[in-house]
Amino acid sequence: MAKYKQRISDRILKRKVLGKGAVLIEGPKWCGKTTTAKQLAKSVLDLGDSSVLKQSAQLIELSPKTLLEGKTPRLIDEWQALPLIWDSIRSEVDNRGEPSQFILIFHRFDIIV
Repeated sequence: MAKYKQRISDRILKRKVLGKGAVLIEGPKWCGKTTTAKQLAKSVLDLGDSSVLKQSAQLIELSPKTLLEGKTPRLIDEWQALPLIWDSIRSEVDNRGEPSQFILIFHRFDIIV
């Protein structure tokens, strides 16, 4: 694995995470969003992994808070694959009332025509 190279966005992300309950990072695939976020995250839920997504889709129906458990800030990668998680995150941020709870990654798919 290659050594992580510092980015300008590292300081911006850190400042945002320290000041907000949740931060959303959006952009196209393969631009470094997840790699950058992992530098701050203390736990990860990777919904880009099909087996994790399948289990999470079942679990969100029974106990959505379970998916949000973990050391914070908790990185939830490809959250858009499980849209129901959005309301759970918003509610949990409000209930906890603390900064640095979640980092969400949204992979936007650019279509070139």
